[in-house]
Amino acid sequence: MWRTNKKAFTLVEIMIVVAIIGLLAAIAIPNFVQARKRAQTNACIANLKQIQGAISLWALDNGKKDSDAVAITDLVTTYIKATPTCPVTGSYVLTTVGANPTCPSYSATDHAAVLP
Repeated sequence: MWRTNKKAFTLVEIMIVVAIIGLLAAIAIPNFVQARKRAQTNACIANLKQIQGAISLWALDNGKKDSDAVAITDLVTTYIKATPTCPVTGSYVLTTVGANPTCPSYSATDHAAVLP
């Protein structure tokens, strides 16, 4: 005599659930990676704009010309609260007052599109 009380999942039901979870993961993981990269890019752009604004204020306050050198230590605590760090490389490159700050992880065309 067979009992009809069913208290467990069948192998087919478990395989269907695993397939659905795999399909959802295959869709979600690439979107997560793209969202993370976009967030890092936006954070880098915001930091570059903040540094550029601080350079402009520092140059005006100290009577500097476009050809004068600038370092991040000139800006920190007075014009920027803390040293900004790139989410990818950790650092930014500052050269002169007239040159835009750059991030080593992005190309020159990326910087030209972001900073005036």
